[in-house]
Amino acid sequence: MKLEIGNFHVREIVFGEKTGYSKGILTINKKETLDFIMEDEHITKADIYIVKPGDKVRLCPVKEAIEPRVKLNGDALFPGYTGDLSKAGDGRTHALKDCSILVVGKHWGGFQDGLIDMSGEGAKYTYYSQLKNIVLVADTDEDFEKREQQKKNTALRKAGHKLAEYIAECVKELEPEDIETYELDPISKRSTEVQNLPSMVFVMQGQSQMEDGAYNDLVYGWDSNHMVPTYMHPNEILDGAVISGSFMPCSSKWATYDFQNNPTIKRLYKEHGKTINFLGVIMSNLNVALEQKDRSALFVAQIAKSLGADGAIVAEEGYGNPDADFVACIVALEDAGVKTVGITNECTGRDGKSQPLVTLDKKLDAIVSCGNVSELIELPPMETVLGELEALGRDGLSGGWANDEIIGPSVRDDGSIVMENNAMFCGDQVVGWSTKTMREF
Repeated sequence: MKLEIGNFHVREIVFGEKTGYSKGILTINKKETLDFIMEDEHITKADIYIVKPGDKVRLCPVKEAIEPRVKLNGDALFPGYTGDLSKAGDGRTHALKDCSILVVGKHWGGFQDGLIDMSGEGAKYTYYSQLKNIVLVADTDEDFEKREQQKKNTALRKAGHKLAEYIAECVKELEPEDIETYELDPISKRSTEVQNLPSMVFVMQGQSQMEDGAYNDLVYGWDSNHMVPTYMHPNEILDGAVISGSFMPCSSKWATYDFQNNPTIKRLYKEHGKTINFLGVIMSNLNVALEQKDRSALFVAQIAKSLGADGAIVAEEGYGNPDADFVACIVALEDAGVKTVGITNECTGRDGKSQPLVTLDKKLDAIVSCGNVSELIELPPMETVLGELEALGRDGLSGGWANDEIIGPSVRDDGSIVMENNAMFCGDQVVGWSTKTMREF
């Protein structure tokens, strides 16, 4: 497989008469774009905004982030989901870089939705404050779930995925400013020099706990709750084969943008042939029953060992119940003789003194921490709010609350907020670009 991603680096986004791209300027015809969004009968209200780093803007409830892209061969950007099933990870895809589509609810939020501040103290907690963002603020007729804590957000999220391809169509026929190339020889066909390097696999434990549809990560449009651990070419992950689900406390989520730009995959690619032999990705799952967790761990270890892996990196999407999958997987890999590093956040309580994972094992001796989901964050009022800040204060968003007997409400009368890191949109960035670090005292 050879994937080429042609990059167009967006310096500025503006509204104008015609959607197009020229010399770093992305222009969007707002009316035509909204007309496209409103083609979905389930979207009842919609508006589009442009926000950039440094803007005094707070977004909440944020539901999804996607990088605008288009495939030159006409295949769907997200095969099996936004269009017919086709192979991802091969050929040419054009991408609008340094920007994203953010999907924000006009009303209501669930514990899988989050908050982004584009400036001030809050901006440092999430990667998406660093991007120029096209913000879709919309509402739907999905009344049945508005007051539910767990929301599928089906229409809103799919509108964002389709919008990402719609906008990127303007660069389909243009010559990119630079091209990233991702190519791996078949494992058994690699040179002796590469074969002699330490062999590595990346194990991605995506969200798949919900048996009801439309909550879990999708793999080629297929609900990952139905899959067992599977070997995938890393190019497939980078090229739209996997999209984010709608069930996971928000700081732990992997947005679709995170799959498209997974920095751990890109770093493993960079080291391939130099310091390691990158074997590929084992796409695993997160389960609820203990037997299912153990079975998946055995699958992962068997695949890794059969591939000849000397080492592995394991990353989990979420925490709490998924910690048992995470630990079981690492233990199974270590028992199989595969040296393993884990990447995860921690749930150590507001005082930081609780056990970081729900289960532990002495074989977890190399863990990269992405921070404490329960850490309290206090932020001043923001000049502009897109969406509905009250969503944070309805006992809905994980990390926000209506009223705490000690701290008071999450959303105060003056617009200032206090919340747990849980509610920061993709704030932990377990995929590999967390800005957090450990400090010794």
